[in-house]
Amino acid sequence: MQFLADYFPLLLFFVAFKWQGIFVATATAIAASVVQIGYFWARGKKVQVVHWLSFGIIAIFGGATLWLHDETFIKWKPTVLYWIFAAVLLVGRFLFKRNFIAALLKDLTLPESVWTGLTLSWAGFFILMGAVNLYVASHFELDTWVNFKVWGGIGLFLLFGIAQAFALARYMPEQS
Repeated sequence: MQFLADYFPLLLFFVAFKWQGIFVATATAIAASVVQIGYFWARGKKVQVVHWLSFGIIAIFGGATLWLHDETFIKWKPTVLYWIFAAVLLVGRFLFKRNFIAALLKDLTLPESVWTGLTLSWAGFFILMGAVNLYVASHFELDTWVNFKVWGGIGLFLLFGIAQAFALARYMPEQS
């Protein structure tokens, strides 16, 4: 259920795009982000920083898309979000000496070098995802970009997450 709540705006964006095009999809994504935050708030759950950040970026870039009637801005949104995530991980790790991935996975005990490697891996992945998004957005038709943004993005995150889990498996305690 959490997965559906997290991806609610993205899935509605996809459906609205296929039904009515990019401008209706963009407006739908903005509205769905508001509903998403309201849903978490109404259920008494803390609205995660990622949801606020995503809402802020969709409001700004989606708003520019609607106001200027230019799809370019909504195409930039994923890249901006990914690169902000990468920057937060890298700045947190190297400037503030905090490892945000370790904070998220607080039940996991790993050597510091592994935490650093994990942080660098995710930061690199986010940087690469942002670059790939820009490439697809600028070299392919809008429909291809939307399909990539939704299904390619989810698929690549899933594959990268599985690869990370396999890499970390050797550090898990053995169960008897």
